[in-house]
Amino acid sequence: MALDTQSGQPSYTAPEKDLYELGEIPPMGYVPKQMYAWAIRRERHGEPEKSFQVEVVDMPELDSNDVLVLVMAAGINYNGVWAGLGKPISPFDGHGQPYHIAGSDASGIVWAVGDKVRNWKVGDEVIIHCNQDDGDDEECNGGDPMYSNSQRIWGYETPDGSFAQFTRVQAQQLLRRPKHLTWEESACYTLTLATAYRMLFGHAPHDLKPGQNVLVWGASGGLGTYAVQLITAAGANAIGVISDESKRDFVMGLGAKGVINRKDFSCWGQLPQVNTPEYNEWFKEARRFGKAIWDITGKGNNVDIVFEHPGETTFPVSNLVCKKGGMVVICAGTTGYNLTFDVRYTWMHQKRLQGSHFAHLKQAAAANQMMIERRIQPFLSETFDWEGIPDAHTMMMNNQHPPGNMAALVQSPAKGLKTLEEVLDAGAKS
Repeated sequence: MALDTQSGQPSYTAPEKDLYELGEIPPMGYVPKQMYAWAIRRERHGEPEKSFQVEVVDMPELDSNDVLVLVMAAGINYNGVWAGLGKPISPFDGHGQPYHIAGSDASGIVWAVGDKVRNWKVGDEVIIHCNQDDGDDEECNGGDPMYSNSQRIWGYETPDGSFAQFTRVQAQQLLRRPKHLTWEESACYTLTLATAYRMLFGHAPHDLKPGQNVLVWGASGGLGTYAVQLITAAGANAIGVISDESKRDFVMGLGAKGVINRKDFSCWGQLPQVNTPEYNEWFKEARRFGKAIWDITGKGNNVDIVFEHPGETTFPVSNLVCKKGGMVVICAGTTGYNLTFDVRYTWMHQKRLQGSHFAHLKQAAAANQMMIERRIQPFLSETFDWEGIPDAHTMMMNNQHPPGNMAALVQSPAKGLKTLEEVLDAGAKS
């Protein structure tokens, strides 16, 4: 039985065409032959303004368990920067297609379904989580789908992401759209929220518990914004790290117990050689950072979990300040991939170093339910129009984006719209 995410869609008339201009809405369920998309090609790898170009491309064909979604808005994530640069690897080395459409977050409307899709129907309003798998191995059937050899990230490891009028996804990627949010708010959060949820709750026995202390790097960014909210909702204590004093009040407003400005310390980068004067200076400064944590948690109370994603710049300190028997969980390396740390503090204090990668459907759905119930907020900081998608990625690449999360309008013609009816009305007035 199909899920009724929207009790009826508005009745409207529209012509059938092979290609629609941006913002034009085809007849419900009518699939044109082509669409507009921000395409990346191997020969254009580079900064976003070079690598992202608008092209007219053919409509993707659906397999039996696929769904075609009319994209109303799309989220901006760092993997779009990686895809454009072709670093650390080119997406073309994975999927081998002639062009790549980035974008791993979206809100929109189900427009067509494969012949085996049963849980969704044309007209359903949805958001999309970015995990794909083939569904036919042991991990996908009784294990953890994120461990499947077929696991891949839609819009990064697949060629058909959300920066296009339509996108092709697997039916199991769809989630109910929170009706109280706008299209752009709905589009901005799933990748980072579900990633943060798995990092905090997906690695037993180190799953987050009430009263624990968690150090959150980049607490004002996309991942950090949701980490702080999830930690607070769980009855635990978030210690947020920022790099700009202007972001302190924002992070405290998310519910953090305290905030530390990393610019007040100088223990960043790769670890100096152990037992050298440089190491001793680093250790002294790192201990001073640890004392700043104690000023929030209480003397001697190191953090139970370190929420890591910068990588190279912060990892040596993360390993040091994690408590005995605690966990450093990492999902990215936005400052570099060559991690160094003093392993004596790992084995002697029996700390866990845990890699984490997005989330499976149950985790993504649980995180989304918290958004539906308004227990957490999307904190959309900036919405770009279609033409601004490369600029948004440049801001993210240069760490110039505002606190919170970013999105871009695709088929939705204006900010603040929540339904297809509002989209049609706005399009008629423009």
